[in-house]
Amino acid sequence: MKWNGRFEGYNAASLRKDLVSGLIVGIIAIPLGMAFAIAAGVKPEYGIYTTIVAGILISLLGGSKFQIGGPTGAFIPILFAIVIQYGYENLLIAGFLAGIMLVLMGLFRLGALIKFIPRPVTIGFTAGIAVIIFSGQIANFLGLSGIKKHENFLPNMKEIALHLSTINIYSVSTAVISLIVILVTPKILPKVPGSLVGLAVSSVVAALFFKGNVATIGSSFGDIPSTLPHLHFPEITWERVKVLIQPAFVIAMLGGIESLLSAVVADGMTGSRHNSNRELIGQGVANIVTPLFGGIPATGAIARTATNIKTGAVSPMSGIIHGIVVLLVLVLFAPLASEIPLASMAPILMLVAWNMSERKEFMRVLKTKTSDSLVLLITFLLTVFTNLTTAVEVGLILAVILFVKRMSDVLKVAKVLPDPNNKHDKVSSHIVAEGHDCPQMDIFTIEGPLFFGAANMFEKSIMDTIHQRPKVLLLRMGKVPFMDITGESNLASLVNHFESFGGMVLVSGAQPQPLEVLKKTGLYTLIGEEHFFEHTGEAINYGLSQLDLNKCLGCKHFAFRECEMLSRKESQSDMMAKLKRIKAGHTGKQLPGSAAKAKLDI
Repeated sequence: MKWNGRFEGYNAASLRKDLVSGLIVGIIAIPLGMAFAIAAGVKPEYGIYTTIVAGILISLLGGSKFQIGGPTGAFIPILFAIVIQYGYENLLIAGFLAGIMLVLMGLFRLGALIKFIPRPVTIGFTAGIAVIIFSGQIANFLGLSGIKKHENFLPNMKEIALHLSTINIYSVSTAVISLIVILVTPKILPKVPGSLVGLAVSSVVAALFFKGNVATIGSSFGDIPSTLPHLHFPEITWERVKVLIQPAFVIAMLGGIESLLSAVVADGMTGSRHNSNRELIGQGVANIVTPLFGGIPATGAIARTATNIKTGAVSPMSGIIHGIVVLLVLVLFAPLASEIPLASMAPILMLVAWNMSERKEFMRVLKTKTSDSLVLLITFLLTVFTNLTTAVEVGLILAVILFVKRMSDVLKVAKVLPDPNNKHDKVSSHIVAEGHDCPQMDIFTIEGPLFFGAANMFEKSIMDTIHQRPKVLLLRMGKVPFMDITGESNLASLVNHFESFGGMVLVSGAQPQPLEVLKKTGLYTLIGEEHFFEHTGEAINYGLSQLDLNKCLGCKHFAFRECEMLSRKESQSDMMAKLKRIKAGHTGKQLPGSAAKAKLDI
């Protein structure tokens, strides 16, 4: 996505639209930025700084025309855990490292790979984060005092239970007023941000009637300064990097996932197309620069991005304007922001949690009662009761294991023979019976990917099915779309086993990818180029030409239509003459006989 493409056809009318959308989104972002910062365990102004710096840089450098960046609810659990465990200074370093990782992901074009994270994992940790955010605001909603914040969910719930006796009726009243206004405003004034109105009305009511009885931002965190902090480089040491590399990686992955999801939502709403790798680079640069101004990690915000589009944005300029609006509010109205009650902000975050919980999708996946339900539930529970890092790691590993299990179940290996009742002599497994099975040639159809999760089953299925040592083993691989080295190794073991007692392996219908693997490993040469066939019929005729005719005499299996002639001494010479011509030719042309027609079943 080139710069001129992002502003192609831009004019004064476009600027007016961007000014309106930027102003609205900027106003919405102010209470959210402060609320997310407080929930993450840092001062509210750090959320403002993040909204300004990251918001401008993400719009300026990102891969989506409509992306609005800033602090988001998804980061709250991981950021709070870092602050509790390592402190605010180390949070800045973790964010800085995460920014570097995001830039590298973009440079190495890994944007598309993040999209492959299973949906049950993202739904699970998103719902878990929503529970943590919601429960984390109960104390502020009720105005509880003496609360100590802990890293984990259960100790925090125990803390609330122990301090329920300190409930503050003034805080509850303020929070309820804020909640009611937030819910009612969209119905009366749909274009006015409900969170901002709720915050303003409840703050005014608290200042007029409950002054001194409700905890405010100023009384809890000190007054909000009206300027950006000076540029400050955190002290980065190798010891700190080693400690913070894991949480930084989680921040980077979570930031990458949420920003790309937000960009996809924007594409769906506008019909545009984002550049995922450029988006990661833009997010990375923003997260490198933001900590230098005291800001916390940022990513694309889905709700604010959607609002940006709905209010008429036409270019990244609206995101830049949104950051400038927040900066102007910080400079002009910081003293007023210090008077905002914490109880006024609690309903805002609770509604954010409710909206991000994906409760309908959560229940839909859960009701399927599949392996995806298990991944979803475990990821959700681990997010709530342990931490996001553990939840994502276990969720991904479990998803991969269950995927491998499902894919291994897809692989089917069946012994087959031509069906004499089919006019094209297509091969079928139900034809094989104790009295109808060629003692000298076995044919197997393999369907599904031949990879590490299923390769052993493939080899075992064939070895367990063969009760004598056939002279020819024909493998029909037309429905094997993929083969890895493990699959190749098991196939090689099978080939070596057959060739060790003088047997021959034939392959028909091999697809390009498996064939390429066989050529690279040398197994193609070991089997022999002349033993690879495009069609099953050709391979069967070739295999028949290799049989021991003495064993065919008197055979009553009649597995192939040619068997009736081969079982009689006086007819063998004619049939063998025909088969020898086939063996010598091996040109891939349509061959005579019923076995030749079997090529049509591929």
